[in-house]
Amino acid sequence: MKRILSVLGLLFLIMIMNCKNSENTNMQLVTPEEMESIIEMEGVQLIDVRTPEEFAEGFIKGAQNIDFYSDTFDQDILKLDKTKPVVLYCKSGGRSANCAEKLIEAGFVKVYDLDGGITQWQHSGFKLISLE
Repeated sequence: MKRILSVLGLLFLIMIMNCKNSENTNMQLVTPEEMESIIEMEGVQLIDVRTPEEFAEGFIKGAQNIDFYSDTFDQDILKLDKTKPVVLYCKSGGRSANCAEKLIEAGFVKVYDLDGGITQWQHSGFKLISLE
């Protein structure tokens, strides 16, 4: 009986994981190395969702700043082209993950989220551009 329950539990977990993975086929977490290749593609929209102050301290070349905490954030992201890939990042991955969910819900075709954010980008040896 214990064995049957264990097998059923395992099957249930596998089923849940498959459902969860199929929900976000339009969203993909990427490493800094993968992101570097993706942002080289034509038509990619690179979005930094940190505050303007954080953005001024350093950002990835070609990024557009749309502050996740801004009162106009929801309207600002809808100005992006839904048919072109969007690459998101923040400081460590929390805000960009929340933004990715909003973009998927809004119908964006492909969303990439930098795993570990700009902190991981720098840790991997990639450079930032600074406004200061």
